[in-house]
Parts: sequence; C-alpha cells; structure tokens
Amino acid sequence: MKVSDFDFDLPNELIATHPLDQRDASRMLLVPGNEDKHITDFISYLRPGDVVVFNNSKVIPARFDAAASDGTKYEITLHTTSGNDWLGFAKKFNKLKVGEILTLGDSTKIEVLDKNDDSGLLLKFHCENLSAGALAKEDVFDVLDRVGKMPLPPYMKREEEQTDRERYQTVYADPAGSMAAPTAGLHFTPQLLDAVRAAGAQIVNITLHVGAGTWAPVKSDDTAQHKMHSEWGCITVEQAAIINAAKRVIAVGTTSLRLLESAGGKPFCGTTDIFITPGYKFKVVDVLLTNFHLPRSTLFMLVSAFAGLAEMRAAYAHAVLEKYRFFSYGDCCLLFRKN
Repeated sequence: MKVSDFDFDLPNELIATHPLDQRDASRMLLVPGNEDKHITDFISYLRPGDVVVFNNSKVIPARFDAAASDGTKYEITLHTTSGNDWLGFAKKFNKLKVGEILTLGDSTKIEVLDKNDDSGLLLKFHCENLSAGALAKEDVFDVLDRVGKMPLPPYMKREEEQTDRERYQTVYADPAGSMAAPTAGLHFTPQLLDAVRAAGAQIVNITLHVGAGTWAPVKSDDTAQHKMHSEWGCITVEQAAIINAAKRVIAVGTTSLRLLESAGGKPFCGTTDIFITPGYKFKVVDVLLTNFHLPRSTLFMLVSAFAGLAEMRAAYAHAVLEKYRFFSYGDCCLLFRKN
C-alpha cells in the first residue's frame, strides 16, 4: 500500500503538548460508531472473563547532552539496547566520527563504536562504578538518572518539565527499558485499575521495551519497503495461559498488541519487528484501547488494519471536528476488531 493512503490533516492546536491535570480526565472515542465517551466509560465495555493486557515497561530518561573534545555539543536520544552497548540518534549526526569519545554532564565517557543512517550511533558507556570491568544496564540507568531527560516526542516542541518525570510514565511502570511511553496506559489511575478488576476482568502486565520500532517515521513511499526496528518483549508461560483462556483479549496500547500478535498465544521472550498493515489477520487481540496517532505512521497503519482504514479515517475526522487532543498526552479511542 502507499504510505500516502495513511495521511490526514491535523490542526497543530490539537496536538497535546502537556497532560491534563488528572490522568483519568481524557475523552475516549468509540469506534465503530464514533460515539464520544470518557476513559472511565472503558469499564462499561468490559465483561467477566475478559483479559486486559497492559505494557508495563518503564520509560528511562534516554535523552542527554554530550560534549566532544573540541567543545561541540550533541543531543543524543537512545532508542535500543544492543547487548552491553546502546543505539541512539543524534542531532548533528554527520559530524560525529567512529572512535570519538564524548563526555556527559556527570563526566561519564561514551564512545562511538559505529554509525549508520538507519540505526544511528552504536555507543559504549564507560561508567566509573564498573566491577571487574563488567557493565550492567543498571550502571547506565544510574548515569541516565543523573544526566538524562525524558524523551518527549519532538512534536511537543518543548523541553522536559518536572511533571513529565511522573506523567510520561504509567502508574504501574516496571521494569525500566523504554525510550518512549506506552501512552494508552497513561490514562489509568490505581482506582481505574481497581475498577477493571471489579468488572470481572483480569489484568496481565506484559513487557515490550518501546524503541524506534514503535515511533520511527516511515521514509519510503510504499509500506512494503519499510523495515521496522526490533524491540525486546516478554510474555511468560503463566501469562500466555491466562491470555489463551480469555473470552476476549483487550490490549491497552499498540505496543501490547504488537507483542501479543508476535507471540501468537505462546510464551515469548525475545525481539520483534512485526509490522502490521491492512490485510493482516489478527490472531489474539479482540479489542484495542489506543491514543490517536501521527499521519503516515506505522501506528496509524496498525489501527487501520485492526478497525478498517475507512473507519479510522472517519474516526479521526470526527475527532478533529470535536477537538479531541492528539498523540502521547492526548485522548484515546476504543477500537473493536473489524474482522
């Protein structure tokens, strides 16, 4: 399919640059039907025997500034772990050279091991608190906690604020590893999660560490030419059994859905680069709660595969007309699988 098939017009004023005061204050659009609801109405669509699946991955402060020996400053955003090394994108990417040593704000050194136009920089962190020369992810997490910023999407056009440390994070986030928030989960409070259980539904928290596979833009003109970046996820044996016994599987967020469909009902721990476009036959997920997505994005392609391209174009047109808030800090929609 042509990527242009997934384009739509969106007024800039509908892009949510800040969260609402309350997590559970968001609106929810019901698709099909384009009924205007509220996120708390989500509970009324649950049935006993449903399993609601959340992505519990925690966002790390993956964006930081680094300085070269000549004083040049670079902003780097990590997007994937690669063994003990990390992949990241950088502004002024072309100026960086393989072998270059950069210094972070806490004096930690990072080394550019490799670079390419698709994955960006391959980086090694030289942390001071290594024991016997071994590098653990926790060492890098400690560094990022000191010098990093929350990796807010570029369309917000602002720097991190203190409230983002809490609000660009789900209330159930753990373990750490995501370079972007699984945003459909941002609407849930502990009280709303309790209401899910009270409705007779079971909650399962699976893990997909969000990276470039979720948010990287599509640069080709044809969907068949787009290659997804890999992301790591895990569904345990016990979780797979609960999911397979469900009357319906309700995925909270596209990242949950992508991992569930990658696993196909089986236990899964590994990487996935699944790319879902119209024509895909869904094996696991029956209902999807998700935020509104960018034009021409792989996520808008995914929801179009799930609920129908014509239906999603109509839903987004309705959302624009009714001034829904779009993207990561925006409102959400509840989609029922078309086929």
